Amino acid sequence: MKRSVAMMACVLSGALMIGSYSPVLAEGAKAVSAKSAEQETTEDAKTDKASEDAKADDTTKGDVLEDGVYTAEFETDSSMFHVNEANDGKGELTVKDGKMTIHVSLNSKKIVNLFVGTAEDAQKDGAEILEPTTDTVTYSDGMTDEVYGFDIPVPAIDEEFDVALIGTKDKWYDHKVKVTNPEKKSDASVETTEDTKKVTAEDLKLKDGDYTAEVKMEGGSGKASVTSPAKFTVKDGEVTASVEWSSPYYDYMLIGDEKYEPVNEDGNSVFEIPVDGFDYPMEVVADTVAMSTPHEIEYTLQFDSASIKEADK
Repeated sequence: MKRSVAMMACVLSGALMIGSYSPVLAEGAKAVSAKSAEQETTEDAKTDKASEDAKADDTTKGDVLEDGVYTAEFETDSSMFHVNEANDGKGELTVKDGKMTIHVSLNSKKIVNLFVGTAEDAQKDGAEILEPTTDTVTYSDGMTDEVYGFDIPVPAIDEEFDVALIGTKDKWYDHKVKVTNPEKKSDASVETTEDTKKVTAEDLKLKDGDYTAEVKMEGGSGKASVTSPAKFTVKDGEVTASVEWSSPYYDYMLIGDEKYEPVNEDGNSVFEIPVDGFDYPMEVVADTVAMSTPHEIEYTLQFDSASIKEADK
């Protein structure tokens, strides 16, 4: 009997001890659970941020310049292979249908071919070797020189890529290049304000006949120009101008969707194009074949109504 009573006392004592400690154990379990949840939340936040950063990087890399003509810096890893000093380290970057090509004028005619890739690949069958153009550069002292230039495909902005070159010694060399800081020319050179107003031949009360007017051209690399004053004809209120370029290598012009061919065979390219108004920058496109591949370049032509004179007969 005594033994049974003792055993019951032990059982009761144990139950009391468990009851007294159970709140502490419960609180400890809650703390561990809360800490685990906090760690999971932190890890999830880190994962989400990493995912967002990666997505942002992908978006940046995937950005493509809109079609147009830009100036851009052309950086190389060599003091012997670089843009001519007359061009301040810059080339003309053309973007069309998402594809980018930069034209750079080099320092001389000692580099005779380029290849986008390594020197080893340049010597393989089927390698697309870039042929030079002959460019005229003008130095700050007014002196000019003929050098080789190249149209180089650009895979991405601000990213290094391989370009191999071969010189007069018939040996290929590896180089790294990068195209940076593109600035769209049309945005920089064409400024249209609220004060800019298109004036028509009807507004000016121009009678049918032949006239001349000063014309200002902007756009492109700044090397090309048009003859000013330009001759134009008014007939039934419609204006047709004769535009002569400073080069014989323009093979067509675009005014909107209309294409115009040169009206001459010899000398600098001459086009007869419609002019819908004076005193505003009229957008045109001219295609040049002076480079190794044809390039459509955006320009503006602004005919000055204040300078209009009747043409000499």
